Amino acid sequence: MSNEIDDVCEILEYITNENSVPRNIREAANESSQLLKDEDKDQSVRISTVLGKLDEISNDPNIPVHARTLIWEVLSKLESI
Repeated sequence: MSNEIDDVCEILEYITNENSVPRNIREAANESSQLLKDEDKDQSVRISTVLGKLDEISNDPNIPVHARTLIWEVLSKLESI
């Protein structure tokens, strides 16, 4: 797994463990992290699936500002891979 994906997974795991973030957003972050680590699927498929999922939750009105910023950072890193 590439360093960029490792970095992204660390950020997603931080969001997953952050109690100030609503449960649905933590679950989406956790699912995204697991999906990125799934070596059975093609990397481009995993990334595009995660991009869609994270883009959707980044527009959630209940997401705290710090979590939204982290998700935007993740989206940016994934788009550059």
